[in-house]
Amino acid sequence: MRDALAAGSNAPGYPLTAGNPHLRAAITAWFAATCGADLPGLGVLPTIGSKELVGWLPTLLGIGPGDTVVIPEIGYPTYEVGVTLAGARAVRSDSLTALGPERVRLVWINSPSNPTGRVLPAAHLRKVVDWARERGAIVASDECYLPLGWEAEPVSVLAPEVRGDSYTGILAVHSLSKRSNLAGYRGGFLGGDPAIVSEILAVRKHAGMIVPEPVQDAMTAALGDEQHVTEQRARYADRRERLRAALTAAGFRVEHSEAGLYLWSTRDEDCWETVGWLAERGILVAPGAFYGPAGVKHVRVALTASDARVDEAVRRLS
Repeated sequence: MRDALAAGSNAPGYPLTAGNPHLRAAITAWFAATCGADLPGLGVLPTIGSKELVGWLPTLLGIGPGDTVVIPEIGYPTYEVGVTLAGARAVRSDSLTALGPERVRLVWINSPSNPTGRVLPAAHLRKVVDWARERGAIVASDECYLPLGWEAEPVSVLAPEVRGDSYTGILAVHSLSKRSNLAGYRGGFLGGDPAIVSEILAVRKHAGMIVPEPVQDAMTAALGDEQHVTEQRARYADRRERLRAALTAAGFRVEHSEAGLYLWSTRDEDCWETVGWLAERGILVAPGAFYGPAGVKHVRVALTASDARVDEAVRRLS
């Protein structure tokens, strides 16, 4: 990936917002092989990391004041930030039936979840897609942790058992930050309804939201290789096993966490008390309150520290 980045550095011209042909082909092939998106006509688009897209998607879709966007009850803070930037209203709900007849423009789902690691089964995802299609809403599925299933097999919104016989009204958001350790490269990508992707592309061209050409080349290399993903998974799996055992021995209960890069942990107390208890031992975690009111008794423990730091955390917990 670094070689591809260097080799592509002689790039004095403007890159294609839509992605160069090699990258578009790599994204399309990856979606087909990994997500089951084997129907023709899939819309694809590279993004400047996935967080940028999450933060600006409501605006890119023309959502604004008076519109409603559904976000997970416990979820990545940028979902709500993006709705706020667009001037729309965010509703936290994991149950769409609770919304009643309210008109919704966009539904964010996140499986595997950040921070909980919860995996939504295909039947649940299909119900969300059917509900949204009946109401003319768009489903945006944040699937950045899809390659990191541990105790459950994550399913993409683009899988046949979820999307049926078309990509209508659905978008899948992915990232190379986790699967390929490329957070610093800001390489993300989008796939789904070609009509919606085309509209997003048109706005992004004018807004200057372009992935640099050398990064596009590095992304192409990353998407064409699975060996490094397997090696990275093994590192995360080992860290997960050690940290989970140490947390449990220290009196924590780990909930969900069947996929992804986090252990959603609780001591049945206010999350800030837990944060403080761990900080006294030199261990930094994220308070569950960052992810919504329903997370106030949990903390998010990440698997992304180095092996040496994970070993030290295990020692301090014991």
